[in-house]
Amino acid sequence: MEGINEKEESEQGPGPGSVELGRWTEIQDTLKKRVITVDDFPWRLPSPPSESQQQQLKYVGGVDVSFSKEDPSMACGSLVVLDLLHDLRLVYREFTCVRLDIPYVPGFLAFREAPILVNLLEKMKKEANPFYPQVLMVDGNGLLHPRGFGLASHLGVIADIPTIGIGKNLHHVDGLTRSGLRKLLEDEENRSSGIITLRGNSGFIWGAAMRSNQGSLKPVFVSIGHRVSLETAIKIVNMTCKFRVPEPIRQADIRSREHLRELKLKCPSDAIDKWSVHSALMANNHRAPSLLTCSVYHNLTTECPSPWRLRLCITRVHTSSEVWSIACMLARNAREVHFM
Repeated sequence: MEGINEKEESEQGPGPGSVELGRWTEIQDTLKKRVITVDDFPWRLPSPPSESQQQQLKYVGGVDVSFSKEDPSMACGSLVVLDLLHDLRLVYREFTCVRLDIPYVPGFLAFREAPILVNLLEKMKKEANPFYPQVLMVDGNGLLHPRGFGLASHLGVIADIPTIGIGKNLHHVDGLTRSGLRKLLEDEENRSSGIITLRGNSGFIWGAAMRSNQGSLKPVFVSIGHRVSLETAIKIVNMTCKFRVPEPIRQADIRSREHLRELKLKCPSDAIDKWSVHSALMANNHRAPSLLTCSVYHNLTTECPSPWRLRLCITRVHTSSEVWSIACMLARNAREVHFM
């Protein structure tokens, strides 16, 4: 499908009705008016010592949402923060796993994923965490979007944080096509260039294709998200690239997928088809579903939030996928699982 990336292609489901799409379009149009496309932040890029009193950019964040292969509605949002001044050292990571009922609709990815990422940022801000990112890279486009307002811009406006859009595939917009891009990448005058400006038929600059290796035909696509100019965005991406994908996005993606795999190991679907909570969740007064045999005991760590400081018995049942979702949420706080 035109203009969507690999992740988006694998997550499509039945779309919302025309009324809902109309409402989403209105929201996009309203929020788009608040996008700031020039540098608007209190820091400066790392540079040799100068007389400037501005704080240097130090903490660069990256966000990504990954989906379970076994249950595509199960999503894991990931927020990581790297220290730009200390070899991109990881200084913070956090995850949240949720069930998504909103389907992916081309052009409206933010309505599916932005709430997950906003919650991660708000949690970090409420904790007054000293590593709160000064700029955030988003696994999704900003202005390089059919409506000029992709996930990176949406998230930046909602969370009021400088953002940079990082796309792994090209959105087809304003005459920009994959075949046209390939010609640009192969063109003799561009072959040694690491940055290719993406100028549409209208003359508007939508972003830039950036490749880490000379001659590579697989660039990433950088675009303005919010409060960061394209020129500055390109500089920051260059500072954070070790491989094709800038490190904040790469780490967020790797760690969200690792987290999903850990959940699967704690709740292996090949060993246990579906799960239900045997003991009522004391803090939430949930009623346990009907149970079968094959008990699994979870011993939760003392580091878990107090509502989960109880011993759970999770039992093999054949119920809805919602039960599986609840069990997976609990399992990520478990130290170990004993099969009886």
